[in-house]
Amino acid sequence: MAYQGYADYFEAPVIISVAPTGGMHGKEANPNLPEQPEEIAEDVRNCEKAGASIVHVHARDEDGEPTKDPAKFQELRDIIEERCDDILVNFTTGGGNDREGRIRPVIETRPTPDLATVDLGPLNTRGDVVAMNTRVQNEEYVRRMNEHDVKPELEVFGPGHLTEVHHLADEGMLEEPFWTTLILGMQTGTIPRPRNLINLVDNLPEGAEWQCMAIGRHQLPLTTMAMTLGGHVRVGMEDNVYYRRGELVESNAQLVERAADIAERLERPIASTDETREILNL
Repeated sequence: MAYQGYADYFEAPVIISVAPTGGMHGKEANPNLPEQPEEIAEDVRNCEKAGASIVHVHARDEDGEPTKDPAKFQELRDIIEERCDDILVNFTTGGGNDREGRIRPVIETRPTPDLATVDLGPLNTRGDVVAMNTRVQNEEYVRRMNEHDVKPELEVFGPGHLTEVHHLADEGMLEEPFWTTLILGMQTGTIPRPRNLINLVDNLPEGAEWQCMAIGRHQLPLTTMAMTLGGHVRVGMEDNVYYRRGELVESNAQLVERAADIAERLERPIASTDETREILNL
């Protein structure tokens, strides 16, 4: 939803997603970043209390290295469900080019996650590694998610990836609203400038609902801007390990608390889990 005037703006709840741990940096970047299931679940429980209604899940092995092992995702799914009241679970399919391995956790865990990501186009990650993310793969992932009652989250790393959102919508592969994440500040993604966020929003298809995520120091200003535009936000240590310049964040809940405080100051209500289900037609 884009900003359309007083009533639309002040009545629309803000969905806060949290990404507690990713597949790139670990405790070497911030010792408070959770890696193992117990510490992730405890952090997520506090994030839910602070206002997060969606958790974006990456799994790590016993050494803290990223893994696509469905058993690890199942362990995380179980412990988050045990510790939290009702937070929605979103699995990543990002990372590498093992097409089948990336989607296995989504379709093999029980219950399946509420949502799962689809990276919509090529992306430089580190060094000479490129994640391909072809159109054929996008269509396959969306089809298989639909078959397992998992809502796709369409990850737009650069403006060209919006073409894939339109393609999937035009082909009738998505149910409204088309849940889309606009990402700014990645290596070959959208340059993190306010005008570029507006351009991404302006080029979304009719029927899209969107959130903004931004990397590092850009997280705070651009997610705040997203709230003023009527959008939703994703925060967390996957994307940003600092609370302010020179000060490492203490927990993911600290970032969620700040996002919730900003939303309240902007007089936008924070979406409960039930309201998030209604907004996203889950």
